[in-house]
Amino acid sequence: MVIKRKTAFCDGFARLFTALCDKAGLQSIIICGYAPGGFTRQPARFGVNHYWNAVFLEGRWQLLDATWASGFINARTGEFIREFNSRYFLADPSSFILDHFPDDPRWTLLQGNHLPEEFRKSPFRQKAFGKYGFRAYSPGSGIINASVGDTIVLELEAAKPLYGLIAPSALTDSSLYSHSSSWVFLQPAENREEGEITTRSRYIYPITRTDVEWIYLLYNEDLVMRYKLNVRNPSFR
Repeated sequence: MVIKRKTAFCDGFARLFTALCDKAGLQSIIICGYAPGGFTRQPARFGVNHYWNAVFLEGRWQLLDATWASGFINARTGEFIREFNSRYFLADPSSFILDHFPDDPRWTLLQGNHLPEEFRKSPFRQKAFGKYGFRAYSPGSGIINASVGDTIVLELEAAKPLYGLIAPSALTDSSLYSHSSSWVFLQPAENREEGEITTRSRYIYPITRTDVEWIYLLYNEDLVMRYKLNVRNPSFR
């Protein structure tokens, strides 16, 4: 369809690249995540807004953004200017992470934490976040500072009770849940009031270790939000 119409947004570019890789016998995947700026205005919220790819070449995974590598849009005329940008094709992961933050952090292809500045203002909204019409969440910052012995309480509020009424995503890689002991995946501690599904879900996490770095919130078995956790030992308060 993309070839026939000769026009596409980022998801079309990414799907076309994967389709061509399939024809060529190359292993590739589509990656969704956050990219500031680019062909669109600065997003109003910090979460998935872009698609790109990884391809397995020369014995290793390599990153590319077929959309950004193909050219740019003239801000004055709105015309697409076809111009190859090698920075976004088989890119160095340490450079690519500067403006591409994946929904699944394993696809940074880097070791350690790499935090966009946006985390200080908001938690990261995973791809499934938009399915449920959340209208409020707490805490408001994406970075939580706490100490061993503290108990963290997080909340999500949906516009209407949809828990159990929408099928969870079948595309989530189950290996994500066991990838690292520093990642915690929380189910709602309560999402019922007097036997009825409520719009408010509460998540409770007592901190017992200093090595936990990420908290993921699950809603209806979907990953919907991610927080960065900085844990201090009580002796350093």
